Amino acid sequence: MTSLVETLTASGGPESAGFLNDLVGHLWPNICVAGGAMIKQIAEPMFAQMLPAPLNTLHFAKIDLGVEPMTFSNVDVHKVENGGIKLDLDVNWDGKCDIEMDGKMIPKVGVEHVKLNGRLSILLCPITNVIPLIGAAQVAFINPPYLKFDYTDGANIANLGFIDSCVRKVVQSIVAGMAVLPNRFLVKLDPFNDYFKTYQLPVGVIRLTVESGSNFGEELKSKNIFKKLVHDVPDCYVTTSLSGEPSWKTATVKDNHHPEWHETRDFIVSDHDQLLSLDVKDSDTASDDDIGLAAITVKNLLLAHGAKQDLTLLHKGEETAGKLTVSGRYYQFIPDASSIIGEENPAEIRGLLAVLVAAVKNLKGAREQLKPSVAITWGAHKFQTIVKCDNPGGAEDIQNPHFDNAFRIPLSGSIEGAGPVRIALMDGKNEVGAVEVPLEEVLAAENLSLLKEFDVGNGQIIKAGVVLRGTKLVE
Repeated sequence: MTSLVETLTASGGPESAGFLNDLVGHLWPNICVAGGAMIKQIAEPMFAQMLPAPLNTLHFAKIDLGVEPMTFSNVDVHKVENGGIKLDLDVNWDGKCDIEMDGKMIPKVGVEHVKLNGRLSILLCPITNVIPLIGAAQVAFINPPYLKFDYTDGANIANLGFIDSCVRKVVQSIVAGMAVLPNRFLVKLDPFNDYFKTYQLPVGVIRLTVESGSNFGEELKSKNIFKKLVHDVPDCYVTTSLSGEPSWKTATVKDNHHPEWHETRDFIVSDHDQLLSLDVKDSDTASDDDIGLAAITVKNLLLAHGAKQDLTLLHKGEETAGKLTVSGRYYQFIPDASSIIGEENPAEIRGLLAVLVAAVKNLKGAREQLKPSVAITWGAHKFQTIVKCDNPGGAEDIQNPHFDNAFRIPLSGSIEGAGPVRIALMDGKNEVGAVEVPLEEVLAAENLSLLKEFDVGNGQIIKAGVVLRGTKLVE
């Protein structure tokens, strides 16, 4: 079996993306048309839901993404466990655009320049013996990308900063929900693609310990006379995030330039190049002050084999004298339930339960009235796929829709005595059939993966899977 170090360092080195840039350059006019339609279709409903009034009336009057195409570089190619191929590459877009947004009771907002950069991961799997040889491509940013808008003079109004903040927040939320790990944007290359062979489980758990800090606030206090007089010594805490995972905040250590925490938190890892971002702040009554930011990839933390790492804090892009000391241990997800049977520890992730919803077959009812979805329930956990509607002339058959969704539940301890996973077929708000899957049946399945077609009554079928994984410490 390949060791963790071999897995982390396996690479032929970055390669040129010249051919890809040439291809994107030729296709850019078509990409602009398709991209503009997608932006309008996805963003406008999100503006209506997420923005405060009157910004929630914003809509696109014009979308022209310009003539400058996105460029790619530093391509790295890997094989993944299921035999697929993973391409990691940097993406950069310095686009001179002509985008206009309009709304009720607000001036027109024009965007003339968009800057975007980040690192993409493209999964090509499953590999097949039939042209086009690849069943699907899954595209995701490994970490949230950098995004900046420059506005036209017409948008140079007093509350532009507020508008910019709100719009960017919505756009970043859309990107994160669709294509920032652990979320991946799925593009089927084969209409009959098998989602069970396409979905990639997370790779493991990083157990991060925020150990201590040193020289916190020493430089900042000299620049803030009021703070120096009123509150000379900071009350420090650290907020940590890993890509799309829930963030975590340590306790606050009061009146200390050299605080100690020794607090630990588990994060689910989808890719070893994901970035652990650590934000150190000084707790204050009015508003918390920034002390500095630090970051380290999961890969670099693991290559230290659990040794403590001293990370330099940056404040407004400049290095400070502050240091944050962290350490980490890595637990790989494996098809063995030993870690999730017996003792429980709510503070630790001992395993994973994943429910895959591939498709539904043989739906009954009038096509124009069907609104199918699939609802998943396990204990207090509830999930639901999007609701599909008939689209005359569209590629999908509403009576045999594909969902290609996965839902995951971190497990902190024993699954002994736990109830079944309930998978229900919905038509609008009405349940039309359901099946209960005992975990004992999953434990008895090969590779702890029960993947099958479930008959939920009246000949209607849900193609779904329930997968269990335990964890194993990797030294």
